[in-house]
Amino acid sequence: MLGLVLLYWIGKYYYKLAEKYNRSRWGFAILGVITYYSGVIFFGLIMGIITEIISPGFIENMDEFALSFIIMPFGVLSTYSLYKLIENRWKNKYVIHETDKKIEL
Repeated sequence: MLGLVLLYWIGKYYYKLAEKYNRSRWGFAILGVITYYSGVIFFGLIMGIITEIISPGFIENMDEFALSFIIMPFGVLSTYSLYKLIENRWKNKYVIHETDKKIEL
């Protein structure tokens, strides 16, 4: 359940970023979720290989719930890194024109 809430927030932030710069909102929301899973898989494999080299059999005896909490920050880190990269590139490339709202009394 916690993973679904995390995926919702990741998708929401990417959606708002794409909306701000007039890009494909759902495409970037899905990109954020895919980035999270890619980061978890990539860093999980690296962590698993290093752990098996240092202490063989440690991963087999470890609880899956604990392992998912250990790997979760790597997915969040990869998602945040891509988010900032996209945000900085778009910020430098596009100028946002905000409309001035006049209040009449």
